[in-house]
Amino acid sequence: MVGEANLIENRVEKPVSTDGLFRFIKSVISDGQQEETGPFYVLDLSATRSLVETWFHNLPMVQPFYAVKSNPNPAFLKEMAALGTGFDCASLPEIETILSLGVSPDRIVFANTCKPESHIKYAAKVGVNLATFDSNCELEKIKKWHPKCELLIRIKVPEASGSAFMFGSKFGALPEEIVPLLKAAQEAKLQVVGVSFHIGTGAINFHSIQCAIEAAKTTFDFAAQLGLPKMHILDIGGGFTSGPKFTDAASAVKVALQKYFPGELADSSLKIIAEPGYFFANSPFTLATSIIGKRERGDVKEYWINDGVWGSMNILKDEHDEVICTPLTIKNPTCEGLKTWNSTVFGPTCDPNDIVLKGFKLPELDVNDWL
Repeated sequence: MVGEANLIENRVEKPVSTDGLFRFIKSVISDGQQEETGPFYVLDLSATRSLVETWFHNLPMVQPFYAVKSNPNPAFLKEMAALGTGFDCASLPEIETILSLGVSPDRIVFANTCKPESHIKYAAKVGVNLATFDSNCELEKIKKWHPKCELLIRIKVPEASGSAFMFGSKFGALPEEIVPLLKAAQEAKLQVVGVSFHIGTGAINFHSIQCAIEAAKTTFDFAAQLGLPKMHILDIGGGFTSGPKFTDAASAVKVALQKYFPGELADSSLKIIAEPGYFFANSPFTLATSIIGKRERGDVKEYWINDGVWGSMNILKDEHDEVICTPLTIKNPTCEGLKTWNSTVFGPTCDPNDIVLKGFKLPELDVNDWL
């Protein structure tokens, strides 16, 4: 089945080097296995640990709740649980998965603003007592099936982050809806304990973080003016990417928190959480795929591989994420000194849009070589 890539774990103490990773992959696709081995992932668990350390070094006051939907691989989730993160679950199956790892329900936020009633009932049964909402309909369902649940009102923030993938069209209360929703929760005797937002995936304008935290502070003030119990949770969402951008984003978060929640930071009365997904799930995984077909058209080499947009790389349907590709040939495993050509790499389906790479420089490859 397309996209059913197997997983091979790398258990070492420190993140493996690029050369070490490629040597490991070459050992898996040894000559005797090449025709039988399908696409597979290598998971570097030491890289996962390094990312958790990086998070807490830069944002020690923010507890990450990993967004399970980003990558629900069991081995990866087990490692995240062992490292002490919380989990952002969007559905009953995701909650079941996390609880099966021995994670306590107080390490889960049910961060879906529109939940089926059966999922709400299940959350109540297993003790998942923190969830998000952004509509009266959701309040009515929660009142009926999980009235003791603590709630985060998700607000829509200005879409000025430059994110590749925005959420505002589907999630978040509009500014003019916030006070009516808080009043509705108050009348229903539901506990609104904080605010959540999400500036989008891969944000590049970090001023938007300040705008979002300012909007959250305004919502805290509205709740106080209405006489609601003092809010004490701020969920700053996800969209963080690893690398230099994370340092900039973390700095923007800290500056904004100090500006809008100085007292709460000083007396530690505010619990700050986040819902990072790609930050943790992207770089520890490396996908290996084999070439199953080849065609030449003029100066362009065209290749077909055994995974693609309708499989492991389905994010390319919605986001033009960068694909970093390294060839591993049978005749010259390092590809050192080989001439490169403009190349197109297709996925294995009959969909004409199943294109993984276009105009990418690769050496000439053959069937059973690997990317």
